[in-house]
Amino acid sequence: MQTQDRLTTSIASAIAKSQNYLLSMQNPQGYWWPELESNVSITAEVVLLRKIWGTDGERPLHKVATYLRQEQREHGGWELFYGDGGELSASVEAYMALKLLGVPPTDPAMVRARDFILARGGISKTRIFTKIHLALIGCYRWQGTPSLPPWVMLLPSTFPVNIYEMSSWARSSTVPLLIVFDRKPIFQVNPTITLDELYAEGIEQAKFELPRASDWTDIFVALDNGFKLAESLNLVPFRQEGIRAAEQWILERQEATGDWGGIIPAMLNSLLALRCLDYDVADPVVQRGLQAVDRFVIETSDTYRVQPCVSPIWDTAWVMRALVESGIEPTHPALVSSGEWLLGNQILDYGDWAIKNRHSQPGAWAFEFDNRFYPDVDDSAVVVMALAGVKLPDEKLKHAAIARTVNWINSMQCQAGGWAAFDLDNNAEWLNWLPYGDLKAMIDPNTADVTARVLEMVATCNLSVSSAILERAIAYLLREQETEGCWFGRWGVNYIYGTSGVLSALSELAPQKTRVNVQKGADWLVRYQNLDGGWGETCRSYDDPSLKGQGPSTASQTAWALIGLVAAHKATGESATEAMQRGVSYLLKTQQQDGTWSEAEFTGTGFPGHFYLKYHFYAKYFPLIALSRYQALMKGEELGR
Repeated sequence: MQTQDRLTTSIASAIAKSQNYLLSMQNPQGYWWPELESNVSITAEVVLLRKIWGTDGERPLHKVATYLRQEQREHGGWELFYGDGGELSASVEAYMALKLLGVPPTDPAMVRARDFILARGGISKTRIFTKIHLALIGCYRWQGTPSLPPWVMLLPSTFPVNIYEMSSWARSSTVPLLIVFDRKPIFQVNPTITLDELYAEGIEQAKFELPRASDWTDIFVALDNGFKLAESLNLVPFRQEGIRAAEQWILERQEATGDWGGIIPAMLNSLLALRCLDYDVADPVVQRGLQAVDRFVIETSDTYRVQPCVSPIWDTAWVMRALVESGIEPTHPALVSSGEWLLGNQILDYGDWAIKNRHSQPGAWAFEFDNRFYPDVDDSAVVVMALAGVKLPDEKLKHAAIARTVNWINSMQCQAGGWAAFDLDNNAEWLNWLPYGDLKAMIDPNTADVTARVLEMVATCNLSVSSAILERAIAYLLREQETEGCWFGRWGVNYIYGTSGVLSALSELAPQKTRVNVQKGADWLVRYQNLDGGWGETCRSYDDPSLKGQGPSTASQTAWALIGLVAAHKATGESATEAMQRGVSYLLKTQQQDGTWSEAEFTGTGFPGHFYLKYHFYAKYFPLIALSRYQALMKGEELGR
């Protein structure tokens, strides 16, 4: 263990190096925009889309083959997250993309991939969305995919079943699929391919049907059979009216920049829907959409890959917080520039959230550059904290913008007392049991991590919020605490993320009332510290709760644990000094010369159990925040002595 003086000097040096790196990475317009990485299926689906539209020759898609080869693992498959051992659906989509790009089945990479896929059950065992993509080019039969009747578009928002009961991401992806499922197209692509070799049971023996669970959810399979019968007899009611409503919905929600929903699945599905409606490739709507997809591309001299989303608002706000907390002056030109950029991106339009929330004015922020219809609570709370920490030329405008955001966030509190990401009371759990919803991500219920972010915003910015709102939120968080003391992390991996956020909130807002809960959460973090001093948690903890808090140490998760422990220490006075010092030492010894930290692991979450994200700056700004807060704690204790 380092002596106190040496530790103080080392922390100061690490902070300075980290600050310099982050400042050097700022875009001239004021924002930070690092890569947001997912698995290879996103890129594979873009290849498919380009082939379907016949625009594949306009982009250097041959570089995708190099990227896919680089991402293939020794076992022959492709991963959802680093070190997961390979995942079937992602591997099938990668194999499909390589074949579309002209790689022959005899290629060694294809042979290894095929062996991997067949050993895991082949195409018949893949997820629904993989089967949908294969059906588009005749490599799977539409009868094995769910039916979504277009009259769903006509159901009013007051009806128990309607598109606004779906999460924002499910809604923006599903509405265009209503058109695709109605048309059930089989597009001719060049080259024409088959994937018969990927049916483990043999293509002749394959059964193209929805899987049954032998429980009450089989009622949905029976309903699906009824929908299919109506389709075969051309007896689908209000079919054309539903199609027109879906088309109008898609056109209304396209951003001027061409984006839909700020996420690639919504963008690809919308473009597929327009293709099914015989839009011309030269149509401005289509061209804008294809150009929007291009903006998610990262191209190098050898590779071409596609991000699932972009996160400039989120990353910019966190970098600002890290820089301010680490001692950069609030009037620093970089912070002023980023603050004014954020102000200019506040969303003042009504979005889908207003369907259920009819009593609030807009005034929030989204995750991406352009996403008017889907601002979110989590981003908005972080932006408020970032703006509160800097001094801008027009402080009146800043405070007015913050006030508008706080009013909007207050109005988005769910009945259970917490906050969800994008919607109000979006908790129709039964939607996750539809055959179509096999990713179990059809809804957007309130979560502990988003709720904690709101409460941290209230506390750190000294905002005036009614006691009734706060009491309901605190009660919700206390109910959500696991028996071991931790909290589930919906949007970050996993219990370390959730616990850190809740400790940061409760320690600031209600330290006396929640002292026992806070201490229990801190004890849980200490218990799961690794021998090297860091913390880590595998994405598998979403599927196997016995793995809570366990995994190889990472910079971001170590930072989250330290942030939680520092907060708990300040609130309770109970010391976890040794654990904190060991965590800080881990960050100091793993920092690189350029001031950054490197981690291969995915510590961000899209859909728990199914889709994970690697935020390339999580290992940059969260360690800076953790070191800065620990440094402040050390100084405070010195003053106390």
